[in-house]
Amino acid sequence: MAVADIITQPRQERGFSFEVLPPLKGTGTGALFAQMDKLAQLEPAFINITTHHAEWTYRELSDGRYERIRVRRRPGTIAIAAAIKQRYGLTVQPHVICSGATTEDIEYELLDLQFLGISDLLLLRGDKAPGDRSFQPTAGGHAHTTDLCRQVQQFNAGFFADGTAIKQPGQRFDYGVACYPEKHEEAPNIEMDLGYLKQKQELGASYAVTQLFYDNEAFFRFCDRARQAGITIPIIPGLKPLARLSQLTVVPRTFHCDIPEELARQIDSCQTDADAARLGVDWTVRQCRELYSHGIHNIHFYTMGATDAVVEIVTRLKQG
Repeated sequence: MAVADIITQPRQERGFSFEVLPPLKGTGTGALFAQMDKLAQLEPAFINITTHHAEWTYRELSDGRYERIRVRRRPGTIAIAAAIKQRYGLTVQPHVICSGATTEDIEYELLDLQFLGISDLLLLRGDKAPGDRSFQPTAGGHAHTTDLCRQVQQFNAGFFADGTAIKQPGQRFDYGVACYPEKHEEAPNIEMDLGYLKQKQELGASYAVTQLFYDNEAFFRFCDRARQAGITIPIIPGLKPLARLSQLTVVPRTFHCDIPEELARQIDSCQTDADAARLGVDWTVRQCRELYSHGIHNIHFYTMGATDAVVEIVTRLKQG
């Protein structure tokens, strides 16, 4: 069943989905599948797999000069998606991103996914490269998620990016996009940010998944403003429990989201990372219960560095 159908079907039970990362280059799949063994037991609605294209870095040479090289630290998104689908029988949703990819690269990704019978995607621009002041598209690639949406729509209509007809079009892709309850860091204001989300809806996005947040009121305000702006697609809240004391300052800086005053005061009173992790679980359980009480049927969890905490959260929620 497609993700869009899963999240819109009438149901009473609480739904969950999880984002996982492909393993670091050369480390194998053991740790990932150990993580997936825990998550699969929770019967998630779907599994979302991140994509990390190559990025520039610098390597020092023996003569003291630096060489600029491209490194891809987490290859294998499509292969991991296929492996999870086969091994666990779960609906999978790989990320397809603009960053680091040409339109031809993306076209080959779409073909590979069709061959594997994977038709759910999350379309994203991707992060700007470290050190860049703004996002720099790859030559021959896309600058915006809306451009990526257009390419997938064109592919669905039976045409390659250069306009050539696809002789035997395969299964159509269904896709979601990202949204930002506290606005994207590069958007000048929330109104323009919502305008971009509405464009993605008009270009065929079936749903949106939020950036992580810790203040449910920010999410509720965002949803209200989105509906007023004519955005009708489902909006899935994305959450990630805090796990360490340092995240009180790191998370707002990295993800451009506010830590509510109540949570900040509680973290500030924690003595150890273990205290902060327990608080993170309790706060996220509280968030989830409030979201469910407001009619949310599916909550998405970012699991990086927090798998055991997410398992505890979902287990507690399943218990009532």
